[in-house]
This record gives sequence, C-alpha cells and structure tokens, in this order.
Amino acid sequence: MKSFLVIFLIIFDLSVSFSQEDSNSNFWNNVSFGGGIGLNFSDGFFSGTLAPSAIYEFNNQVALGLGLNGTYNSQKDVYKSTILGGSIISLFNPADAIQLSAEFEELHVNRKYESFYNLPNDTYWSPALFVGAGYRSGNVTLGIRYDLLYDEDKSIYANAWAPFLRFYF
Repeated sequence: MKSFLVIFLIIFDLSVSFSQEDSNSNFWNNVSFGGGIGLNFSDGFFSGTLAPSAIYEFNNQVALGLGLNGTYNSQKDVYKSTILGGSIISLFNPADAIQLSAEFEELHVNRKYESFYNLPNDTYWSPALFVGAGYRSGNVTLGIRYDLLYDEDKSIYANAWAPFLRFYF
C-alpha cells in the first residue's frame, strides 16, 4: 500500500507541475469519464468485467485519473473467482495522435476451487504497474501496455503484454 501512495504522489506532483490551469475554470469541465466492459463465455466458462474510470485533464497534454475494477470468473466444476480493486492512471500526449500512459493497479483476488481438484482457495493482492503507448484519435486510444510487476503465478493476466482500447467522454 505504501508503494501505491508513493506512485500516486509522484504522478500527481508531475501532473500538477505540467499544468497551466486557469484558477477560475470549473473543475468538472476538465473531467472525462470512461472505462471498460468485458464479457467472455465459452463451454462452461464465464467472465465479466466492469471497470469505470475518470480522468482530470490538466491541459491538452497531461491527465491523471482513478479507476475501479470488478471481475467475476467461473469455470463449471473447476473454480470461481471475484476480483475487486482500483487503479491510478496518468496520461501524456506528446502529439495529437500519440498517448503514453503509466497505470498502477491493485486488485484483490478471491479464488475458490471445487473440492474435486483438492487445491487450496486463494485470497491475495495482485499489483500491476503498466507502461503503455497508443494511437489516439479524438477521445479513443488504441495501444499496447506492459506490466513491469508481472508475476506469472499471481497476476490475473495471462501475459505481461496487453492490448488496450481506451475511451473517455
């Protein structure tokens, strides 16, 4: 938790130092909302994710935001898992079409196996620190990110590399 706070303070400090905000502007005019919804199902498998987020745009180049994540997975007769957590994201747009990002995510994983498999239930925290780059067009960004803290045994992601599609309105 201390690392999350340190990363938050560093990103916030950097973002504030880059901002050229007029003190008379309305806070909510600079807030954009977005997020993601995911569904995956196949023979006996189901996964659903809801991940809302909001960013504050300090100027045309720098934004900082917070996100929530809730995921439910189940595989019939194998396991069920609930994953809840949050993230902090910083975005930097050096050019209109390019977006660079850094995101710290902390997720609480609760996984319960069916008794047939004789595996212990898991409850643990899974941190991730993503750095990414994407092509931006308007309020949509398509790109790829890499988890610097990826742990093959504990990460909820199959791989350290992950494509993303980001929307903010």
